[in-house]
Amino acid sequence: MIEHPFDAIDEHLLRRRQSAKWTLYAPDVLPVWVAEMDVPLAEPIKIALKDAIDLGDTGYASAVGLDAAFASWARAEWGWDVSASDVHLVSDVVTAIAEILRVATERGDPVVIEPPVYPPFAATITALGRRVVNVPLIRNEAGWAPDVDAIERAYEGGARAHLLCSPQNPTGVVYSRATLGRIGDLAARYGVLVLADEIHAPLTLPGSTHTPMPMVSEAARQQSVVVTSASKAWNVAGLKAAVMVACAEWPRALLAKLSPAIPYHAGHLGVIASRAAFERGNEWRSRVIAFIDRNRRFVADLLRAELPAIGYVVPEASYLAWLDCRSLGLGADPARVFLERGRVALSSGPTFGAEGAGFARLNIATSKALLEEAVRRIKRAI
Repeated sequence: MIEHPFDAIDEHLLRRRQSAKWTLYAPDVLPVWVAEMDVPLAEPIKIALKDAIDLGDTGYASAVGLDAAFASWARAEWGWDVSASDVHLVSDVVTAIAEILRVATERGDPVVIEPPVYPPFAATITALGRRVVNVPLIRNEAGWAPDVDAIERAYEGGARAHLLCSPQNPTGVVYSRATLGRIGDLAARYGVLVLADEIHAPLTLPGSTHTPMPMVSEAARQQSVVVTSASKAWNVAGLKAAVMVACAEWPRALLAKLSPAIPYHAGHLGVIASRAAFERGNEWRSRVIAFIDRNRRFVADLLRAELPAIGYVVPEASYLAWLDCRSLGLGADPARVFLERGRVALSSGPTFGAEGAGFARLNIATSKALLEEAVRRIKRAI
């Protein structure tokens, strides 16, 4: 029985896709790893891309239109009063992080991250010759939370920047406004740049509220740059377009130091798709949010019934399930065991930092049938 229209998309159709998700592994492996959804493309985006192709409009990217579209969408979605002139085009969030850190910090400077966290954070800091300062999330009765006291110690110890994943990947936790306010106050006290990756924010799920970092307080506005994209919420990561948003004097000055060539590395079709998403994609996004909301609870029921030894905190945003497999005795990287024995590919926990040992990340943005099959394969592996 199909309970949501997106359940109708079947594995045979998905395997015709040529993205990394569906081509990295052998055909007998079920891929539930990378942050790509198994959903049809939003119709407004499809129309915008087709119109561009029909026109032969495949030249270099321009931010014209996307800046105003994002500003208008952010105002309607969150009440965030963003000026279009404060919205800057970049190819993707990781590139934005690297380029901003390059102008905001010096070689050897400490940069805070909160593992387990998106693997490119640590890799980018290290590649730039900066020093990673790990401030691990803490696990409490409610789920996962930042260790704000430890963040303050890291700031006091000389950190120059903080890569903040908000909402957090892989745990799916949405930081409260009060918590973000404390971080903003500390950043102002110690002169730290908070570089907020808010790429999963448009998929904040019912029961939780995302607050953009510059909206939290005047201190947070003065100390932060937001980097985000339509790529996760509208499933267009391969088209390459993201935005950097600075709403105060110092953050604006940092972005002004970036190379004027940076926007030209974005994809023109990515800009077109992103503009369509922000201007006309909310109805489709609402269906996606309902789909993920259903799936996050369905997975909880599946695990309770089939794999009760696996720990799972229901995410508050996006479609990534952080599975605690430590009690299974599969070692540091249970995803490797699931792949070898069960032919199901999850993201490897240790890639998110040492705190990810014994964990695996499951992408739940797929049909009920494929979620059931993924759990069957995990169960077979153990």
